[in-house]
Amino acid sequence: MASTEKSKMAEEIDGSTTLLIPKKKHAAYVYILTFFAVLGGFLFGYDTGIISGSMLLIRPYFNLDTFWTQLIVSSTVGSAAVTALIAGFMSDCLGRKIVIILGSFVFAVGAVVMGVADSQVILLVGRIIVGIGVGFASMTVPVYVAEAAPPDIRGRLVTLNQLFITIGLLAASLVAGGFSSWEDTGWRYMLGLGGVPAIFQFLGMLYLPESPRWLIDQELEATARASLVQIRGTEDVDKELLDIKETVANAKKASLDDNRLVIFRIWTTPHVRRAQIVGAFLQIFQQACGINTIIYYSASILKMGGFSVQQSIWLVAIPYSINFLATFIGLGLVDRVGRRILLLASFIGVFISLGIMATGFQLAAINSPPVHLYENDTDINTSCNTTDYRSCNDCTTNLDCGYCYSSTMDGSCLPVNSDNEAVSMLGRCNNSDISGSKYIFTYDFCPNDYGWMLVVGMGLFVTSFAPGLGPMPWTVNSEIYPLWARSTGFSVSTAVNWSFNLLVSFTFLSLMQLITKYGTFWLYGGLCVIGFIFTLIFVPETKNKTLEEMEDLFKTDDDRKLEKSKLGENKINDKKEKGNETGF
Repeated sequence: MASTEKSKMAEEIDGSTTLLIPKKKHAAYVYILTFFAVLGGFLFGYDTGIISGSMLLIRPYFNLDTFWTQLIVSSTVGSAAVTALIAGFMSDCLGRKIVIILGSFVFAVGAVVMGVADSQVILLVGRIIVGIGVGFASMTVPVYVAEAAPPDIRGRLVTLNQLFITIGLLAASLVAGGFSSWEDTGWRYMLGLGGVPAIFQFLGMLYLPESPRWLIDQELEATARASLVQIRGTEDVDKELLDIKETVANAKKASLDDNRLVIFRIWTTPHVRRAQIVGAFLQIFQQACGINTIIYYSASILKMGGFSVQQSIWLVAIPYSINFLATFIGLGLVDRVGRRILLLASFIGVFISLGIMATGFQLAAINSPPVHLYENDTDINTSCNTTDYRSCNDCTTNLDCGYCYSSTMDGSCLPVNSDNEAVSMLGRCNNSDISGSKYIFTYDFCPNDYGWMLVVGMGLFVTSFAPGLGPMPWTVNSEIYPLWARSTGFSVSTAVNWSFNLLVSFTFLSLMQLITKYGTFWLYGGLCVIGFIFTLIFVPETKNKTLEEMEDLFKTDDDRKLEKSKLGENKINDKKEKGNETGF
């Protein structure tokens, strides 16, 4: 047989025979399907990223305090956490495709509500609506893509969802920068434009097929075959279809033998429980390292580092651009070096970057410019003009105060004007926003020479996060559950992700006030170390495994012995039943 006619070739390497499988060509349709599906990732990235720049305009527009700032930022996250659990049930009942379509519709509605909001309450409602769309997309898109993708490029296609999240983040930073000079209305355009890609995805998904695995589970074999032929671009799908049918049949048989709720079956099936724990903890550590402090508060962090509002909004584009480019590293390596190695390397890089940012804040605090003057006004009762505040850092820790100084650095601590954070309520900086004023008033940050460390730290953070901790928890979670547990297992881990996302985003500003800015970043770094150890010990490699083979990764020898024992009993019972039917 000629070599061109062989589908598999054997080659002697170091005395052993290794099968070399030629690289397959895949139909373009699977990439079209993936593109429209992962637009959900773009929307996810855009609607979570746009809040970073827009909040610098929204906060003074609605005069938001710390609580309301954290509430509006994190409301999308809380909404997504709840919706992710519901999405698992809905995708089992309605199908993966329908849930993605519903998600894009909800995204569009939420964008309109935010764009026309005339109060902080309406804005909050819009953020909650968008969170519903985020929950649908984050849970359903990876499962839909994983179930449609060929095994040898599944990791790459699922990782495209993370790539589109980074594209959404980058687009958000550019849109925010473009509208940053429109102080009163710019945030409306930033938030409202998220509806455009949502409509595009809604229309595209209407013409795409449903997941073949879901169709088989619904006993729609003819439709499933047509779907698989369409996705694979060939009629030769019988072998794959048979594997899917067998897996679904086994899952249904297990369901008949154990008719409890899926979540209880997961926790009482040892190897699936192990998979659920691993999947959930990967999502916890993804959030615990502090990624969404960078996503949601990057502009605020840069402002704290001494940059102006417009500079902060535009500078966000730097880490977001690096995040986008670095995702290609994961895209190229996920099916080569594997998920586990990318995760471990990612933890190391993220820890180093957190250390750089923490050190930057720490050096800024140590070298904070002093308070030399104490300006008083007997008609205004303020806690800012106290001798307890000996530096800018001491002063700005109190969110009612700001630091007033000139080129001579004759600093004083003054109460901030609640209607205009650019000026103080009294003293020399009462009109510091007037052109030509020699005084500068800083609120919630101090002038320092270490802002560059925050930019470098953020850049390294996203460079390290994007190939590993960004996509790999989603990729691994889309693979490790058996079909009967896939939607529920994935939705549970997604809900865990959003719950810890909520915890981190809702406590970030408060933590910085409680344990200092640098203490907060050192805390995230410590959690990163724990995540590295957990991954090293408990996370198996899943590359080049079919979804049908994945269950064995979490089985112990005792599990396999028990399965063989049950299989033997079932065969004996089947023979007895056949014997009874034939009269023997």
